[in-house]
Amino acid sequence: MTVTHQDELDGLKKIGRIVANTMHSMAAAMEPGMTTAELDEIGRDLLDREGAVSAPRATYDFPGTTCISVNEEIAHGIPGERKIAAGDLVNIDVSASLNGYFADTGATFGVGPVRPSLDRLCRDGKRAMEIGIAQVGHDKPIAGIGNAIGKFAAKRGYTLIRNLASHGVGKALHEYPQEVATWPTRSDRRRMHNGLVLTVEPFLSRGGMWATSGADDEWTLYSDPPAPVVQYEHTVVATHHGAIIVTLPG
Repeated sequence: MTVTHQDELDGLKKIGRIVANTMHSMAAAMEPGMTTAELDEIGRDLLDREGAVSAPRATYDFPGTTCISVNEEIAHGIPGERKIAAGDLVNIDVSASLNGYFADTGATFGVGPVRPSLDRLCRDGKRAMEIGIAQVGHDKPIAGIGNAIGKFAAKRGYTLIRNLASHGVGKALHEYPQEVATWPTRSDRRRMHNGLVLTVEPFLSRGGMWATSGADDEWTLYSDPPAPVVQYEHTVVATHHGAIIVTLPG
């Protein structure tokens, strides 16, 4: 999507605020012993209250309202009977639509105290996203996002999952540009333009390189090789003055 009028930006900000509030409310409600299905139900109720529609369910018939991935599950985890435990890393990914506008956000949260190395990974994962967002703006190279994130990751000894990319969003959950690398690349010559709407969502890892599906279902993705992975995501709009983040709580 390309934003050309203020009402379009207002529509994006409205659904962006809804998905952000939903994600943070779900995170605040997490506690040991809760199932991921119970956590997803909280998200469903919050979206329903706002009149928003789950984007993965409506677009892809995903068997849940939100994607909840625990520990070894790094993306697209199906809510179910798995119980959340103290020390877990839980990724909550919320995307939804309202009045024809889509927004997408996600973050990884520790349940209670987590190991220091995982706590550091979470902090650095959020920082990697922020570094990527800083590269968003009119006429800036799309590849600049992944190149900057890659430099940050390499300096700190991390790896990046290289087949889970950022993407265009706005009028649909996934649209042009369909793949925005959050790892270094030299082949992408595309440039951003004023009003372009996209996500920035690096998957930072301590050794993982690829996302692979498991044997249990067609959705849940795991790290290959196995390693801790975190993801942080905002929906942003490229402008002449940098990025406007639309997925902010409020």
